[in-house]
Amino acid sequence: MDSARSWLSKLQPRDKMKAKKRDEDGNNDGNGDLTSPVDDGSLSDVTKQKVAAAKQYIENHYKEQMKNLQERKERRTILEKKLADAEVSEEDQNNLLKFLEKKETEYMRLQRAKMGVDDFELLTMIGKGAFGEVRVCREKTTDSVYAMKKLKKSEMLRRGQVEHVKAERNLLAEVDSNCIVKLYCSFQDDEYLYLIMEYLPGGDMMTLLMRKDTLTEDEARFYVGETVLAIESIHKHNYIHRDIKPDNLLLDRYGHLRLSDFGLCKPLDCSTLEEKDFSVGQNVNGSTQNEERSAPKRTQQEQLQNWQKNRRTLAYSTVGTPDYIAPEVLLKKGYGMECDWWSLGAIMYEMLVGYPPFYSDDPMTTCRKIVNWKSHLKFPEEAGLSPEAKDLISRLLCNVNHRLGSKGADEIKAHRFFKGVEWDKLYQIEAAFIPEVNDELDTQNFEKFDEADSQTRPSSKTGPWRKVIFDVPSAGNFHQVIC
Repeated sequence: MDSARSWLSKLQPRDKMKAKKRDEDGNNDGNGDLTSPVDDGSLSDVTKQKVAAAKQYIENHYKEQMKNLQERKERRTILEKKLADAEVSEEDQNNLLKFLEKKETEYMRLQRAKMGVDDFELLTMIGKGAFGEVRVCREKTTDSVYAMKKLKKSEMLRRGQVEHVKAERNLLAEVDSNCIVKLYCSFQDDEYLYLIMEYLPGGDMMTLLMRKDTLTEDEARFYVGETVLAIESIHKHNYIHRDIKPDNLLLDRYGHLRLSDFGLCKPLDCSTLEEKDFSVGQNVNGSTQNEERSAPKRTQQEQLQNWQKNRRTLAYSTVGTPDYIAPEVLLKKGYGMECDWWSLGAIMYEMLVGYPPFYSDDPMTTCRKIVNWKSHLKFPEEAGLSPEAKDLISRLLCNVNHRLGSKGADEIKAHRFFKGVEWDKLYQIEAAFIPEVNDELDTQNFEKFDEADSQTRPSSKTGPWRKVIFDVPSAGNFHQVIC
């Protein structure tokens, strides 16, 4: 005991000196804070970015945890209410609630899993574009079938599309609608970004139009109506698609339409267009003099055949097809959500006539026609369009200030072309066209691609993050941030 007291007496003066020094330091900063302030100027920009990213991650993490917990409680409450209303025995109720808890636990475990490309068996290619490819794939552990979109990061950086990809991922994660494709998870490796999405075996609207040439007005009414609902669902979340076209309108196995490909549009560079391209002289027939000399006269059937021959090439080229792009987007003079409604008008025209309203063999000529739409929007007599259909198309393919939909989708829904449509039941009724689907891996409704042209071996270094967003530092490399 005496020994312990002697040691205590030796330590006390030193502790008192330390306490006195802390008090002095605290008084010097004027607020009694025992920690000395950090000079913000001494922190590098990289450190500040890391701190901000960590703060954002922690906030998002706990916000997501609370949201998941609340949703889990709500699902249990709903099940309990349904069981009570159904007068299920107490034993069966307990068994069903235990089953729900088991599924909830499996779901949470799946959410925490580190996914990578090696977890999937890559199957048939069903799409190819400027940034990569889309394949049907099967998850090895569950045998579930998905569509894997594989995007080359270096190409996205080179084309300045990183922000667009972030927008696509955020939209798919945020918007819960049966009108758009579902995103299940995303991950990356050194070379590619992977988006795992639901597989819709019905093909796309482009394939359907190539098979049928034209749709009846009743069929067009159904698919234009579902496209209206799809566009409305993303506009409500303040997103603009900018690339509405038949290739991006997918069909599920029952023929209902889902919107896809958000944020990856390829607007044609119109910087080579000159001022005279937007104010060429017009003759008495309304067509431009330059176009009249160069463009051959074709019947509707000849124009349709020419379009069918060239559309696949245009769809998968690096240039892309500008046929559905609004004039304000081409001119780069600022645009809003109205540009998506212009695209809807162009698609409706193609459904009923067989080819887009401003189609030309040369994409640049198509751009000229679009910006001079007043001279080139014509309805061939052979197509036999109703006055209601012509009026709706004309009110979508017009100046922004007069375009239907500029005040919301309800403007379009109220048009007389849609008379009798029950909008809240459109996805419950039988679709206008039911595709032939033999099994969950059936790809007959998609274009066939040459596998030899795209034998790219995935990197074995798969990133461990299930969900990712991107930030691009000055070095030009992807900076991975867990979200």
